[in-house]
Amino acid sequence: MKFMGFDESFDVIVIGAGHAGCEAASAAARMGAETALVTLSLDTIGQMSCNPAVGGIAKGHLVREIDALGGIMGRVIDRTGIQFRLLNRSRGPAVQAPRAQADRALYRAEMRRTLEATPNLHLRQGLVIDLIVTDGRIQGVELQDTRRLRAKAVVLATGTFLNGLIHTGRRTYTAGRAGEPASIELAESLKRLGFPVGRLKTGTPPRLDGRTIDWSVFEPQPADERPVPFSFATERIEQPQITCYIGYTNERVHETIRANIHESPLYSGQIKGIGPRYCPSIEDKVVKFPDKTRHQLFLEPEGYETYEVYLNGFSTSMPAELQQELVHQIEGLEEARIIRPGYAIEYDFVDPRELTPFLETTRVRGLFFAGQINGTTGYEEAACQGLIAGINAALFVRGEPLFRLRREESYIGVLIDDLITNGVDEPYRMFTSRSENRLALRYDTADARLAPYGRRLGLVGDEDWERFNRRRERLARLRAVVEGTRFKRSDPTYAQLSQRLGQNLGDSITLAQLAQRPGAQPDLIYDLLPQEVRTQTSLSDLETVLADIIYSGYIEAQRATNERINQHDHIPIPANFNYRAISGLSREMVERLERARPETFGQARRIPGITHGALATLLVHLKLKRAA
Repeated sequence: MKFMGFDESFDVIVIGAGHAGCEAASAAARMGAETALVTLSLDTIGQMSCNPAVGGIAKGHLVREIDALGGIMGRVIDRTGIQFRLLNRSRGPAVQAPRAQADRALYRAEMRRTLEATPNLHLRQGLVIDLIVTDGRIQGVELQDTRRLRAKAVVLATGTFLNGLIHTGRRTYTAGRAGEPASIELAESLKRLGFPVGRLKTGTPPRLDGRTIDWSVFEPQPADERPVPFSFATERIEQPQITCYIGYTNERVHETIRANIHESPLYSGQIKGIGPRYCPSIEDKVVKFPDKTRHQLFLEPEGYETYEVYLNGFSTSMPAELQQELVHQIEGLEEARIIRPGYAIEYDFVDPRELTPFLETTRVRGLFFAGQINGTTGYEEAACQGLIAGINAALFVRGEPLFRLRREESYIGVLIDDLITNGVDEPYRMFTSRSENRLALRYDTADARLAPYGRRLGLVGDEDWERFNRRRERLARLRAVVEGTRFKRSDPTYAQLSQRLGQNLGDSITLAQLAQRPGAQPDLIYDLLPQEVRTQTSLSDLETVLADIIYSGYIEAQRATNERINQHDHIPIPANFNYRAISGLSREMVERLERARPETFGQARRIPGITHGALATLLVHLKLKRAA
């Protein structure tokens, strides 16, 4: 049925079925919006274009937060992960994070199955070439095959497809990723609408034929014996786990790269876009770290039913024949064959300072951006933006207040606040160090922080809500036991503990106090729990309770410090605030504030380049305005 010049009509249209688009479409549909997910190919929904892995430092925190809000990435990776590892086990709980290698094909198939089973969600294949906008409000989209789809809200999650340009040596060609066409007309449409567009770059390493690798040379990296799932709904990981391997480059490889650096489009001037600083190509590593004699590599199988191996740490855009020569110079890879060469890709992004905290654009009402179009890199960074954009697209359609997360309560809030306040000059990647409150934002507390929001939004169903409440009650009871169980000097257990730890434990000690002593690991505390409690407690629950106890003093001190420093952060700045009317602000400060459009004094304080004097002047005027 056609609708006033449109072939179909929906509440929400999501453009792009990468990690951002999948979360956006799922969220909007489950919130009751009739949603269309439009993608170039239905066969590449949830495609892992680079490393087939989810999680890692800070990224694992994002996935846990997505899951707590009711997103789907955590559940999909739990069903399709082939190697689970908790990173930073030897460090504090705040910086530990889950990571899982995925079976690329299974992940893609499971994501599509999940979306196809979602009520109100309709999959459409096609290339979007234009946005239909009337009087500053989105009306729908036009496809290359002439179809016009109507929508009250649109989420743009285009990944690297906007004006995508692939580089392999001196050869370049337009593509969104290898084997798929770039989205050129849509990129031009955004420029016509006045969006400021820049160029960024990312890359991928060669994939090797595992049958041609001498595995005996490499150091095995097995999966954890006790896999940590991503979803709070996953009881245990039951599928078989595989082993990855660690290797290294050598001076011979480095010398060959140096001798042929002119062949790299990164150094010939061919690539103009800025790449991710924290995921450099092998060329960058060799040039920027000349004193290093080797660089670490990870050989990661891409699935159960394939011989394809991802050579993590060897991203490159060198010519294909040179890539093969370099691979052969690595010990253990002398006979290895490349299945797919590595490449670099440049693509358009839009300055994220064009967005509100809800990921809605300021130029077009009802148009939301999510993922790499906002200057981020990584599946997890894209997925969390997609979730927020999908939620807000559905709320926009219903005419309800839009939803945001604060930076003090989530890494998602940190990411969005950083983007819309500071913009990007390189692909943005999440790190735990980006948060001032990272001690309170552990991966295992994401449900306590965010599940109530997911429930209120309608994304956390009855079963998951009951599970959340049971866990919350279980942790509260366990904490009472840990804080209340005390061993006195006269107890036989006391002497054993004192001898085992080699410490004077005082006249008496509780389990909570013992947990803060050097050498007192969670498994020791677990063994000391009363029998009736131990049978009803998992080690992971105990680890959460102990981390809460250990960090409680630090978190309280951090909170007090933040309150002193940030006591004025919540003062609002009116949307029409006239910075030019403040005589004490320089032209540069005015331009920075006008460009960032902070909504609060806290956002203004985090704008790069804003001086303390300018902030003091602004604060005085804001206080006067509130008092008036």
